[in-house]
Amino acid sequence: MKYQNTWDLESIFPGGTKSKELQTKLQSVGENIADFEGLLHAWNVSSKSSEPLIRILEKLEVIEKGLFQCGTFVQMSHDANTKDEYANVVMGQIMDLKSRLDNLLTIFTKKLVAMEEELWQELLQDPSLSEVAFALNEIRDQGKRLLSEEEEKIINDLNKDGLAGWGQIYDTVVSTMNIPFTDQEGNTVEYSVGQAMNRMYSDTEPKVREQLFVNWEEAWKKNAPIFADIINHLSGYRITLQKAHSRKHYLDEPLEYNRMTKETLDAMWGAIASNKESFKAFLAQKAKVLGMDRLSWQDVDAPIALSETKPQRFTYDEACDFVVKNFASFGPKLEAFAKNALENRWVEAEDRPNKRPGGYCASLPEDKQSRIFMTFTGSPSDVSTLAHELGHAFHSHALKDLPSLNRSYAMNVAETASTFAETIVNNATVNSAKTKEEKVTLLNAKMENAIAMFMNIHARFLFETAFYDERTVGIVSEKRISELMVKAQKEAYCDMLSNYHPHFWCSKLHFYIDSVPFYNFPYTFGFLFSLGLYAEYEKKPDGFEDKYIALLQDTGRMKVEELAKKHLQVDISKEDFWLAGIRLLEKDVQEFIELTNELKS
Repeated sequence: MKYQNTWDLESIFPGGTKSKELQTKLQSVGENIADFEGLLHAWNVSSKSSEPLIRILEKLEVIEKGLFQCGTFVQMSHDANTKDEYANVVMGQIMDLKSRLDNLLTIFTKKLVAMEEELWQELLQDPSLSEVAFALNEIRDQGKRLLSEEEEKIINDLNKDGLAGWGQIYDTVVSTMNIPFTDQEGNTVEYSVGQAMNRMYSDTEPKVREQLFVNWEEAWKKNAPIFADIINHLSGYRITLQKAHSRKHYLDEPLEYNRMTKETLDAMWGAIASNKESFKAFLAQKAKVLGMDRLSWQDVDAPIALSETKPQRFTYDEACDFVVKNFASFGPKLEAFAKNALENRWVEAEDRPNKRPGGYCASLPEDKQSRIFMTFTGSPSDVSTLAHELGHAFHSHALKDLPSLNRSYAMNVAETASTFAETIVNNATVNSAKTKEEKVTLLNAKMENAIAMFMNIHARFLFETAFYDERTVGIVSEKRISELMVKAQKEAYCDMLSNYHPHFWCSKLHFYIDSVPFYNFPYTFGFLFSLGLYAEYEKKPDGFEDKYIALLQDTGRMKVEELAKKHLQVDISKEDFWLAGIRLLEKDVQEFIELTNELKS
């Protein structure tokens, strides 16, 4: 089937960021915020009637849907065309509205906290409130940390020029960067950051990857003084807020956000750190296959082609059909959803200049739809990315009819749905191999993800932990930040590489996302958690799709330990659960080594 590789944003707000309909929607959001304020001030928290709180929550749902719809649209418009200067103007309007709402949410939370416990429990008996009791109790508990209304108002007003402002500066600087590349004929082209990254990690020629990496490092190094300022001030701002809200440690906030305990996080990293021998063996074997003593940083994700076998390539249409076909092997609901999303242009995949790097899935709550952003170049990795982002979209789809408060799931479980979908396609890709050589190529592509989760993201976590330890004392120099980065990479990769990426802390957007501290570890959580799910699916595939959807629908209304206990009957605060997922991947490593040895002999 033919699919268009650019998304449809016109059906949301015609005319782009200068859309009249967008401005009308923003005006409506502003009016609803004013109504919300009136309802809040009229609410007597001593009243035994649940009606005022229900009306407040209904109005809040309308506001949040509208604000999120607008914010998603503007961000997507900018990401698809980083030269769209007006996007920042409209985003400023949205941030002003969000700041107004945040100030009112402080009042709302304060009122929840002020309610007598006995009255609170009585109110929760109302079916309209009992349905969202988990989220309301969470808001009430977290609200006990808040400062005075006036102090919180000042913080919210400053955030748009503080946390969010620093994040925007990062995006602006990156959008101005180009990475030069000179081909064998001496022709030099200027790649955008996204284009350079895609080619650097996917090109079959070592010399191409090496040149791009050298130029890549140099480009980030040139701008490193700016990025050092940004990461220092963004993290410093965050540390100050955490202290003001009586958080004792910089991990308290991300753990709370991800609804998980420190014991669970420690169990996950402990299992990984103690079980890297197979992944070290994979890196060593890959180097051998590529004719190298050791892999360089830019070679870790390099494709493998044995003898005359060329790396598998997909057109966008082939990738879409492949994903839909293999989703069908899991269940009809996932298949139908993916087919609808692809046919209705929910995906922006075109490879062109002036797009930001990376990929994501964004929700449009008013339309009960999603949009996916990525750059498709034809590699099996790109097919995995497409499946990954469709998994995110399916998660949002499973929750689309629930109250807003029950749709707010944490990032770690968000990565579960995406990785589960990716696993379905990755396994199908490997099983579709027609020769041993092709299977090696595909196993390599599959293992890229595991190495990213267990080594690359582990390095990010080690780096951020060390950086925050030093940042709590004072400003960390640009040179020192790079030293911490290399040290973390050497530890996480067990010093298996011949060179490292000192300015990775500049190039990785995830360190500069203002909304969530320690943005990276939830990826590894979701990856391993999804493997546990997949293992259960393989045991009893019949009817599993409905069980899977039931788990997704609970992700916004319970902590992850409770979620795992209810749907998987496991204790994720113990290493045993995480080890089970690692063992599944060790089988892939063993098969890769055996096949490559056999083919080389």
